[in-house]
Order: sequence, then structure tokens, then C-alpha cells
Amino acid sequence: MRSDIEIASAAVLRPIREVAAETLGIEERHLVPYGHFKAKVDLGYLASLEDRPLGRLVLVTALSPTPPGEGKTTTTVGLTDALHGLGHRVVACLREPSMGPVFGMKGGAAGGGWSQVVPMTDINLHFTGDFAAIAAANNLLAALIDNHVHHGNALDLDTRSITWKRVLDVNDRALREVVVGLGGHANGFTREDGFDIVVASELMAIFCLTESWADLKRRIGDIVVGYDRSSQPVTARDLDAHGAMAVLLRDALAPNLVQTLEGAPAFVHGGPFANIAHGCSSVAATRAGLRLADVVVTEAGFGADLGAEKFVDIKCRKSGLRPDVAVVVATVRALKYHGGVALADLGTEDLAAVEAGMVNLRRHLDNVRGVYGIGCVVAVNRFPTDTDEEVAKVVELCAAEGVEAHPATHFTDGGVGARDLADGVLRLLAEPPAYDFSFTYPDELSLTEKVEAVATRLYGASLVTWDAKARRRLERIERDGYAALPVCVAKTQYSFSTDPKALGAPSGHELHVREVRLSAGAGFVVVVCGDMMTMPGLPATPAAGRIDLADDGTVLGLS
Repeated sequence: MRSDIEIASAAVLRPIREVAAETLGIEERHLVPYGHFKAKVDLGYLASLEDRPLGRLVLVTALSPTPPGEGKTTTTVGLTDALHGLGHRVVACLREPSMGPVFGMKGGAAGGGWSQVVPMTDINLHFTGDFAAIAAANNLLAALIDNHVHHGNALDLDTRSITWKRVLDVNDRALREVVVGLGGHANGFTREDGFDIVVASELMAIFCLTESWADLKRRIGDIVVGYDRSSQPVTARDLDAHGAMAVLLRDALAPNLVQTLEGAPAFVHGGPFANIAHGCSSVAATRAGLRLADVVVTEAGFGADLGAEKFVDIKCRKSGLRPDVAVVVATVRALKYHGGVALADLGTEDLAAVEAGMVNLRRHLDNVRGVYGIGCVVAVNRFPTDTDEEVAKVVELCAAEGVEAHPATHFTDGGVGARDLADGVLRLLAEPPAYDFSFTYPDELSLTEKVEAVATRLYGASLVTWDAKARRRLERIERDGYAALPVCVAKTQYSFSTDPKALGAPSGHELHVREVRLSAGAGFVVVVCGDMMTMPGLPATPAAGRIDLADDGTVLGLS
């Protein structure tokens, strides 16, 4: 089996102007090309489409992530190619990969095997410079904060309250906690600071929730960077930073258009961290796809308890978008893992473990249908080690839950391998909705009640407890007028609980909140549970060690 990068490098790509014109009807004059195979679509042109009816939205989510992986992005691409092959006007909407994980543990994030978006190397590296623009705007605000204090601090900013961090799109644990301003008065004032990875920045979340330059500038202005000595919020607008930051993001806001290996169009735009933010590609790209195509296939981060919840309760709440169908990705390996099988033994047939692990998938299906009110199918992303009996068992168990399960081999077979899945999605789209779409909680609940609703309705927790500092921070946020915002619960993605080793579907556990953060510009309140890191570290053997540049300029080892 050839590696992802070997498959992608051997692909014959069509000029992006042809993909745009022939699949989406976009004339070349509305494209801002970045070479031959990627382009941004002009925001003015997209705004001119506002009277067009929207297509159908398919949300791809998954069961709780496991070390073997579920292939959610690969399934999103495979389903898109299958629909494209059946003659449907379809577009995929994906997140841009962060270079931190690319050079760290995860590797590339443009799909895999024969279900990839291309040019894969460009997408996984600098792409069109969106992340660099976000980092520059973020760090400009950090510099303006320190500069304001250095030159007299007219806003009376309490330097101990500054919450705005600098960012970098590389995993570097040494930068989590730093001290800036060393070296004397000429270098500013000395204070504790730190770095987050770019995708964890509030600015990235803002970028993916806005659809216009005016709204972008307003949201940036609303960012709370700290408090003055009277405990009043100090914003980016107070520092006159929002205009310059918006300028740095002006061109980045236009969605990026690329293609799949089979020539289907794909918007790859934005990529907020799926714990500290909503973890979805941009609203601008999603709505553009819905105006240009009959079907949009998009993905949410992590499992349906985290990614799909944030897609519904944050992205849909803020944008008015509504998924018509959900695809829940599952694998035999992941079910066996949740059923108690050790990683080393996942290649051995074990029908009992598949059945035991179904408890995890069952809760996700209950949440998608019963809480979010979205009809769904299951994509059984098949691996070579899966036996026919194991795959048949998954289909049988899903049928008992009233959900169709469709084995798919898109990793090895491309779009053809996801044809049955595509047929299942199309059947569901053709039927009257069996559920009423709903949020996990209404706006009028208190922030505490919103967290409790997520914990009890989705995670199976019995109670929520709070660190005293987190409780005080929450009370301050409510006093400052932010109580109506939705909450963004940051916890481990590997379990319904805060214990990553509690597999399956634990119930009756405690959700403990250790930290609360206000993302006023993005429009949500982050509730941090467990040991969440917003600046990842590198593993003992980083992926960077296998990535290389050949003498002819070919990139090697990126997968």
C-alpha cells in the first residue's frame, strides 16, 4: 500500500479554475489564485449569492476518539467523492491542518489513502497563509498590550489580569509559561506570559464564526484582554487594535478552494482547536458551499459529545445553519477498544468486544438523535484487519438501535468504496425529518445551568463541581453581562468523563471545572475540565523526524 503522500504526489490535478467553473459555476474572475491548484474565492462574489437557496448540510462526526483512529476526515472526503461520482453537485468543507500536529504526533490532516484533498503537501504546510495571518494579528494585539503599559498605561490595566497570550503554530511545551520584558526598562515591564498554539487562539475562533469584514472587526474589538484596577473589562477596541488586526486578516477571510483526488471541490478554511473552541471549519466556507452546491459535507472535531455538540450549540446557534443529516463514523477497532481490548490485540477477531464497545457508539447515537434532533447513519470505516463477521455484527447492532450502518472502503477504493454510504445519506435526505433540531440548552439558562445540561444530558455525569477560582471567574463574567453566551466545555476527547482511561460510556461521574475563560469576541465562555493543554508538546519521536526534502524539491514523509 502506497503512503498518503505517494498517492497525493502521483495524482493528476485539474487547474483550480476548471474545478471552480465546471463543478460550482464560479467564473475565473472571482478567484484569487495561489498557484495552479488552490485559490481563494472572492468575498464580494460570495456576498452576491445571498439570495440563492441553501443546499443540504451533512455533518460528519464520530464515536469517542481512540489511538487507532476513526478516519473522520477521510470519511468526509470519501463521502464527497461518492456523491460527486453519482452526479451530485457537492462540496466538502474541511478544517485547515495545524502544523503543530503535522510535525508532532498526528501527521497530516488532509484525509488519507485514496480519499484526500489535494495539493496535500501545501494544505498541510503553509497553504495560503491563513494561519500566519492569524498569528500575526494575535501577536500584534499582545505587543500593543505591553506597549500600552510601557507608555504610561492610560487605561489603568492591571497587568496581573492580562489574559491574552501570544501564539505559534508549532508544538513547543517550553513556551507554555514564560516571562517577558526581561533586560531592563527599555524592554518593557516584566510579567508572566505564555504561548498557545495558533488553533487555540480566540482569534481563530472568531475567524471561523464571522462572514464579513465588518463583523470581523466588531468581534475583534469585543475581545477582553484583561481588567483595569476597578475590575472593568479592557478590550481590544479600548486599545485601538481592532482595525489593524482586521487589516491583517482581510485576505485570509476569503475561503480556500481545492479539490479531492477525484476532482470534487473542497473548501478548506480555518481550524479552531476542537476543545478550547468549536473545532469546525469556517461559517463563511460552509455557507458559500451551501449556496454553490446541492449538498455540503462537513466535519466537526472529535466525537459527537464534543465536536458535534459545539457544531450545534455554538456554530449553528451563531450562524443559523442547521444540519439535515449526520454521519457517525465508527470502526471495528475502536469498538473493540471501547469494549476492553488492548491496543496490541485489536487485529484479532472479537465479536464480544465489538458488542461491549457498542455502548460508546450507542450513547453518541442517542445524543445525535435525542438531544440534537438530527437523523443519522453510521459509516463503518473498514480496515484490512476487520473480519466480515465483525463488520456484520456492527451493522446488526446499529440496526437494533434503528440506525442504518454502511461499511465503507473509501481509504483503499476512493469514492466507489463509499457508494453505499452515499446512498444511505441520500435516502435520509429524501425523507421527512424524523426529529426536531434542538440545542442542548436554551440561551436564557445561567452559565452554570448550561454546563450542567451538557454534563448530564450528553456525558452521563451526575454532578458538576467547581474550583473556587473558577466559580469566582464565572460570577465575574456573568456580572459583566456575558451570561447569555453559550458554553464551550474543554475536556479530554477520549471519554465521556474527564478521565481519558474511562472508556465505553461511563455514567454517574463528576465533571470538575478547574478554569473558566471568556472568549467575548468569539461569543462563548470556555469551561476547562481536567488537564487540557492549549500548547501541545512534541512526542518522544516527533513526526518531524521522518519529514524530509529531496534534492529535487519533493517533500517526503508527510502523511
